Amino acid sequence: MVEEKEAQYYSKDFQWEELREEVERDPSLRHHLAPFPSSSPHPSDVDAWRRFHRRHSTGRFFKERRYLLKEFPELVYCDDFTNLLEVGCGNGSTVLPILRAKQNILVYACDCSEEVLEKAKEILATANAVSLEQRFHPFLLDFSVGGFPNWLFCASCQKNSLAKPLNFPSDFKENESTTLNDLSFLREDRCCIGGVDFITLIFTMSAVPLQKMSFVADNCFSVLKPGGLLLFRDYGLYDMTMLRFLPEQRVGCNVYMRSDGTLSYFFSLDIVRDLFLGAGFIELELEYCCVRSVNRRNGKKMQRVWVHGKFQKPS
Repeated sequence: MVEEKEAQYYSKDFQWEELREEVERDPSLRHHLAPFPSSSPHPSDVDAWRRFHRRHSTGRFFKERRYLLKEFPELVYCDDFTNLLEVGCGNGSTVLPILRAKQNILVYACDCSEEVLEKAKEILATANAVSLEQRFHPFLLDFSVGGFPNWLFCASCQKNSLAKPLNFPSDFKENESTTLNDLSFLREDRCCIGGVDFITLIFTMSAVPLQKMSFVADNCFSVLKPGGLLLFRDYGLYDMTMLRFLPEQRVGCNVYMRSDGTLSYFFSLDIVRDLFLGAGFIELELEYCCVRSVNRRNGKKMQRVWVHGKFQKPS
């Protein structure tokens, strides 16, 4: 019965094109489709996200994302001693099931909030599983403006691996001392860990201002090993969450601001494709994941849309 429910959860319950036609015919949703006047780019809302994590300090807001192991089976069947970078790890809802599923995977995880990183460490410490803490290395970083630290993949090793050079924006800040813990996991004879085999961007890029997204994609490309995979999952265009926003909350094309000041972008396939191919990745998979679910509290049916993607760095 459990396997049947999981299979049903991951199936496509409806076609995205049908939802698009439905939205375009609904007069009450026209404000989502109207052209948006050109304006200055929205600043990074990193402080708003820090306040958000402070309010949800119990760590209960995000549930453990066990479905990712079925969505991205490469995480389960990868080789031993694999390095993974989780960008925007939050309270650890993504890294916890990964660490549980694979005993020889090392996870390096960053976020802009020191409070949420400490909460992630606390949750892993109480997960009642062997060796989770020893394989989890969090570090503080606003990745929308700061580069990944050199100990992930130093410039010399990037050059030797024929990594794509980064075109840093004018407000780029190199991050040298962002770890919450020491670097004792780094061998004395190594200048860096030599890059990562996987990068997970799970409901992370939608919180990044549009004008910063290409920098994040380029930065991810730089620390990924040749042949490595970037695994992407985020809000899709016309997701139920998007359609619930009021006209005054729309601050750009497919961009909305919540009452707490945090931003959310809703992706089309073309935007995701252009973003990662522009950074040098090869597209392996890219599709809308369209799922119907029922709100347990009020019984209302919900149509959820996510973008699922797998991209590879050329070998």
